[in-house]
Amino acid sequence: MCGIAGASWIQNGRPISRPDLRRMTDAIVHRGPDDSGEYWSSEPGPNGFPDAAAPGAALGFRRLSIIDLSAGHQPLSNEDGSVWIAFNGEIYNYKELRPALEARGHRFATHSDTETIVHLYEEHGVDCVKHLRGMFAFAIWDDRRKRLFLARDRAGKKPLVYRLENDRLFFASELKSILQVPGIPREVDPQAVDLFFTYQYVPHPRSVLKGFNKLAPAHTAVYENSRLDVQRYWIPPYSASDPIDNPDLAGSESWTPDEWRTRLRDTLTESVRLRMRSDVPLGAFLSGGIDSTITAGLMQSLSNRPIHTFSIGFPVAQFDERTFAREAAAHLGTNHHEYLVEPSALESLPKLTWHYDEPFGDSSAIPTRYLAEVTRREVTVALSGDGGDELFAGYERYEAVRLATRIDRLPQFVRNIFAWNLWQNIPTSVNQRALGRRIKRFAAGLAESPELRYLRWIGIFDAERRSDLYTPEFRQKLEGFNAAEFLLGCYRACPDRDLVTRTTCVDVHSYLPCDILNKVDIATMAHSLEARCPFLDHRVMELAARMPIELKQSGGKGKRILLETFSDLLPASIQTRPKMGFGVPMSHWFRNELRPLLNDTLLDATARSRGYFRTQTVQRMIDEHQSEKWDHSYRLWALIVFERWMRAFVDGNVAPSGPV
Repeated sequence: MCGIAGASWIQNGRPISRPDLRRMTDAIVHRGPDDSGEYWSSEPGPNGFPDAAAPGAALGFRRLSIIDLSAGHQPLSNEDGSVWIAFNGEIYNYKELRPALEARGHRFATHSDTETIVHLYEEHGVDCVKHLRGMFAFAIWDDRRKRLFLARDRAGKKPLVYRLENDRLFFASELKSILQVPGIPREVDPQAVDLFFTYQYVPHPRSVLKGFNKLAPAHTAVYENSRLDVQRYWIPPYSASDPIDNPDLAGSESWTPDEWRTRLRDTLTESVRLRMRSDVPLGAFLSGGIDSTITAGLMQSLSNRPIHTFSIGFPVAQFDERTFAREAAAHLGTNHHEYLVEPSALESLPKLTWHYDEPFGDSSAIPTRYLAEVTRREVTVALSGDGGDELFAGYERYEAVRLATRIDRLPQFVRNIFAWNLWQNIPTSVNQRALGRRIKRFAAGLAESPELRYLRWIGIFDAERRSDLYTPEFRQKLEGFNAAEFLLGCYRACPDRDLVTRTTCVDVHSYLPCDILNKVDIATMAHSLEARCPFLDHRVMELAARMPIELKQSGGKGKRILLETFSDLLPASIQTRPKMGFGVPMSHWFRNELRPLLNDTLLDATARSRGYFRTQTVQRMIDEHQSEKWDHSYRLWALIVFERWMRAFVDGNVAPSGPV
């Protein structure tokens, strides 16, 4: 697991200098503290710049050693030095791929998974990604063709950011790396700001800064002859028209429930087995939820000694899962490590702002950072249960989607009455998870289309609240931009399934890579910890995409097939426990220890002078929250995160050494 950075330039273009590349890799040293390396297509001269008479490239690398500890130095090349790679990630099937490549005459100098990609590229060109089973973001410089090839894994586990200019292209694992190059502009994209306050993240392929992009999951990009060609190479086959490149799914439309369960058990077990390949200590995150318990249970079944499992707890009972984690660990026989932490937003905020590069409003990044920190004390690799909710309909909101489809059959005027008159004036608890509040939230979207209703449920600021939040001047900059189009586009990717399946597909394309995987990657790599996700092996994802919704969701509960297939790994109490979010008491904090932060950050002269938000709206939200008239904690956190990001990345200099 590593960090990569670099650039490519056209003939007579502007190359970067050796000091530029060093600053880029220094900014991501946390991703790879064990080793570093550089490749230059032409050696820089005394002034630090390479010759730009021909197209060229520079690749930079920071390494966290996981496999082939002694010989995995990067950038790495093929036999004659014509193909070079800087690679971030893990290829789990590299041992299976190697014999066929050797039979074709390729000579390996290392035992690393990285070298396998180089030789696959020689054989298959840009289609090499279709043979890879793993998580990855990499850059390949093909010196013969004078082209740079970028690729990102199917699920979006590993990040890759780029900036295209008229005569050169920059790339890096993190945006802050590119910002180390002198003269790089930092102009905020108003539409990206609108997207952030809609979704609590800036979705791919956009970035919060103009001119920067994220390579989307399952995409490649070729920079050649001054052109950038971006292509998708894989899609989870939710739609009947989606191509299936998986012979194991042949005939799946006629499988019985028992056949589905058998296939799921075999495929997920194989995924876990591959992810246990490591030359360093590894363990598993264990919350005591269904997904993490299954992951740890399969690991334990494949190990000849107790595996290490890790959980954290908080003094606030509604956020503390340690009891369930202990029970799961005892049932599975793992070597369990448990930590009690006192999460501090004041301590976390500068670190989160610096590490996440963009405004990131998911407050569960705070406990995720703590979990990564304590886990790294014992192991270098940790398996997680991420992806189980999206793939197997685990979120409670999917049950709301199912219920809403029944109400949709009622006449429109009845839905309107139910949505706007029946529930909206009933007083409810300020607690967002209180039943009355959840009923009001559910009912508020019933008059809308199913797609826009779902956006209302998951969005942090709906369209009406954003309109009230923004100043007239900022609204004018949006020029009619429609933030909902990102979600609507994800729905269009799955037009021919039931609504619940379509909605899980939407989350696989959006919430999973943009929020969950981004959160975990940044939090773990901030502590030089590698996180691996067996549920997100593309073979598991393809199986889940084709699975009928009746096997996932029934009787008002999701993940039915996981409960049935892996019941031997799950204690009875965990099979029936309510879902608990991995969160922090943000609502309480804003009425107590974080109360001064609201005024100091959101209402000071610096924030007000930006011209983004109406001061009276922000003040009203603060007053309503502190008087317990309404729980605005997630919205206030998003506003604080945005302002702190502006101060660090736009007003400040983004020091490569870390938050200041």
